[in-house]
Amino acid sequence: MKKSIKTSFFTISALILTFGMLGCKGKQQKDNNDEDEQKYAVSTYKTVEGNLDDYLEFGGDVSSVNSVAVLPDMAGKVSRVLVSVGDLVRKDQVIAYVDASRAGYNYTASPVKAPISGRITSLPATVGATVSQSSPIATLAQTDDLEVKINIAERFISRIEQNQSASVTFDAYPGVEFKATAFEISPVLDTTSRTMQVKLRFNEKDSRIKVGMYARIKLVTESVKDAILVPSTSIVTRDQNPYLFIVSGSKGGVPTAKLVPVKVGISVDNKTEITSGLTVGDEVIVKGMALLNDGSKINIMN
Repeated sequence: MKKSIKTSFFTISALILTFGMLGCKGKQQKDNNDEDEQKYAVSTYKTVEGNLDDYLEFGGDVSSVNSVAVLPDMAGKVSRVLVSVGDLVRKDQVIAYVDASRAGYNYTASPVKAPISGRITSLPATVGATVSQSSPIATLAQTDDLEVKINIAERFISRIEQNQSASVTFDAYPGVEFKATAFEISPVLDTTSRTMQVKLRFNEKDSRIKVGMYARIKLVTESVKDAILVPSTSIVTRDQNPYLFIVSGSKGGVPTAKLVPVKVGISVDNKTEITSGLTVGDEVIVKGMALLNDGSKINIMN
């Protein structure tokens, strides 16, 4: 009987010791897991100074700054045409003749002269066709001096000013940008479309640009220089105010996230200007912010 009691005592002691060791091991494993769960994988971006341009996008057609219709001095039949579409002509150069003769009356053919120097862009008249003094013989344009006309919606007119710069692209030349400047702003709005017409002139002559091409325009309305820029997606909102997480200090050798309030400026193409709250060189967390709190341990992936 005594032997049985002694055996039971040792068995119970062994069980208690075993459970105690398992409990300590489980607690240690839990602590390690908790420590691992406190680290959040993030991506960071080191801030630098840059320029940021806010812009409006429009579409427009390329046209000549100076384009005129050539009209005959008298009605009659076109007897001769001396030019072709695309030809360059000088001012007062004869481009056609119109014969006003009719049964019983003979007249000397009247010359039709170019009113300006330029290029023939259209030539509707043909030999033998009857024309009046209001019928255009040809259209002349100074194709070396081109412009783009755009119509600005009423809600945007407060952002438009003289001499604003623009970037112009064409489907014919993917990836190529042509610079232009706003040189004429209409003082009135079209009452039908509620738009204001603005004309842009190209800064440099380029033979690749043709009259009638469709242009895609980015008109710069605001520009900031040497600003601190961050990806717009890195900004988090807390209590309806903008914040950023930056890498700051460490806990036990592990980097931590610091939540800092910031003031933002303009945002363009997923880039936002930070006007206060950051300095150049701060390391901003740009991915993995959703689960972070101020002081959270982080694991910087890149």
